[in-house]
Amino acid sequence: MNSTTISKNALFPYRLVIGLMALLALENPEIATSQPPSDQSRSSDSTSTTKTASSASSSATETEGDIFRILKEEKESISRGLGQEQPISEAPANVYVITDEDIRHSGATDIPTVLRRIPGMEVMQMTGADFNVSTRGNNQTAANHLLVLVDGRPIYEYAFGNVFWSLLPVTLPEIKKIEVMKGPSASIYGFNAFDGVINIVTKSPQEMKGNTNGTYAQFGGGEFGTIRSTLIQAGTHGDFGYRLSFGHDQNQKWSNRDTLALRSNKFNLQTEYSLKDNSKISLSGGFIDSNRFDGQVYDVVHESSQLSNGYVQASYERSNFFIRTSWTRWDRNSLALVDPQLRGLAAITDRNGNPSQTFRHDVYTLWTQHTVDIGSTNRLIYGVNAFHNVITQVNVFDSAVQENRFGTYVQDEWRITNNLTFVPGIRIDLHSELNPTYSPRVAVLYQPTQDHTFRISGSMAFRPPNPLETHTDQRNVIIPLGLSIPAIGSRNLQAEKIVSYEAGYQGWYWKHRLRVRGDVFFNHLSNSIGVIQTPNGTFTSANFGQADIYGAEVGFEFLATSWLTGFFNYSTVQVHQTSDLVAAQGLNTRGAPPYKISAGLRGEWDNGLSAESVVHHVAASSYPVSPAFSLFNGFFGGIVPPDSRVPAYTLLNVRGAYRFWKDRAEVAIAAFNAINDRHQENPVGDVIGSRVVGWLTLRY
Repeated sequence: MNSTTISKNALFPYRLVIGLMALLALENPEIATSQPPSDQSRSSDSTSTTKTASSASSSATETEGDIFRILKEEKESISRGLGQEQPISEAPANVYVITDEDIRHSGATDIPTVLRRIPGMEVMQMTGADFNVSTRGNNQTAANHLLVLVDGRPIYEYAFGNVFWSLLPVTLPEIKKIEVMKGPSASIYGFNAFDGVINIVTKSPQEMKGNTNGTYAQFGGGEFGTIRSTLIQAGTHGDFGYRLSFGHDQNQKWSNRDTLALRSNKFNLQTEYSLKDNSKISLSGGFIDSNRFDGQVYDVVHESSQLSNGYVQASYERSNFFIRTSWTRWDRNSLALVDPQLRGLAAITDRNGNPSQTFRHDVYTLWTQHTVDIGSTNRLIYGVNAFHNVITQVNVFDSAVQENRFGTYVQDEWRITNNLTFVPGIRIDLHSELNPTYSPRVAVLYQPTQDHTFRISGSMAFRPPNPLETHTDQRNVIIPLGLSIPAIGSRNLQAEKIVSYEAGYQGWYWKHRLRVRGDVFFNHLSNSIGVIQTPNGTFTSANFGQADIYGAEVGFEFLATSWLTGFFNYSTVQVHQTSDLVAAQGLNTRGAPPYKISAGLRGEWDNGLSAESVVHHVAASSYPVSPAFSLFNGFFGGIVPPDSRVPAYTLLNVRGAYRFWKDRAEVAIAAFNAINDRHQENPVGDVIGSRVVGWLTLRY
């Protein structure tokens, strides 16, 4: 590793200070109003256990033990804070990794479908164009607590605090891996890494090109007007490399096969130039243009929503240092309506009665990080990042919005003995509209042997209120009465806060054919932000209530033979919410199934055939339902509020494929919800049925 070295004499004072600050912040919430950046990519594991069978059987001269050892080493290397790589066994956080092989074998047309296999992930499909994704019982109808990155660039949309999962500016074949960190991860990532971080890492030009001429084409189509097409050209010329991609996606509504739910076109260009000192500079950019004809069905539905997103990103990277900057623009023009059951009774407009919502949102980011080796026992990671958010041309806020964020962090990995590692860290965040916050994390890792790791940790994170919560200026119109009820944001909101404690274990057995992982956690949430109705009838955002969320997760991944792999996951969670407003206004803000089970088998043979079967069972649960349904039922009758309880459901996803033409071509067919268990995943979500999609992939 090419890291700077510092004398060990400077070691004790700084690690003592970092440890004391972190512990003090955890014990004194008043001190901690911000989170340190989380060690993002510390561990990489795939829920599909090991690599594919074709790799496992590639060398007949190797023993099975050698093959498993090689597979383990390959799969456990992940990025450390978007920088260096590190083994999963050294990670101070709970991290899973979904590989490109996992995505291919799943046949998925979207990322949330693949995320379902990770224990502790909360995935709800709301409509043909919308998903909600969160972790460990903190799901809401509009999930806004999970930071999503593509190559380190935030995809989290700050204006409304959500992620448009169907409109991510990257095609699935370009993805190398998806690193998922569950639990507060602010120690490196700062604000919004409240539930965790999902970092989508794309392939380099060389990785995309492989041993071919660099041309990749994929077409998928099937039921519900599903079309997914991708064309990629990658190449290298000496020290220069590029990756150029085009993608087209569309599908119809679940409720109406003749009506589009989503249509989008995307373009991306990535370039890299390798320098003589094993460093590189990168420049990338792209855009996505889309129409969303089907949106999240809660209080607000966006029909015919025109959403475009463009970005430019530049970076310089070497083994122990990176600096990265980016610009992202969101343009949106949509029609806002209430739930279909209420459209004849209510509407949502701007302050002047215009039903259209428009805004332009620009995000500027700067992030730099440096890693320093201190002797042979310490590794110091420190860095800064800054965000500048500007929202203009907006008619649903009371004014244009400018927001500045700056954070600095430090984390020490101190190997006390060969078996014991202490990882303290702390981050300080400054916000243009909030008081400074301190986000600590402390973790202890014990490795009695190379194949077994025990971990305990404590951390804190914050989510500042978004502009929708602070600057909203809209009207809720009751059509039969001609009433216009204001919905106004609040400038007095505090940041939501979470304090989390976790203990975990991972170990390898059976000559590295079996991995066992388990975690228990306890999260305390405070200053929850939600919408309340004031005595004068105005709707506004407010901090109210607390929640205790605790649970456990266990996972098994195995390689039974050279051609058969599998996994099994079980997770359980309990949510307890308290608030004076819960009884008065029914303001429970979150729900979660008490348990979930996921299991899968994958076979891949030397004759080109492969198959995968994955089953997900989600227990029955209750979720909050908008009080608007009861309100209109009381006034006008005939409106039956949705049942807050969602029955249990089971998803069976299967895929079969055949590779030919020297593995350069593949035909596949995938069935999602193959048993056609028609179900809702939220009380106001669409009824989800089965869907069959076929795929053709060519590489040249």
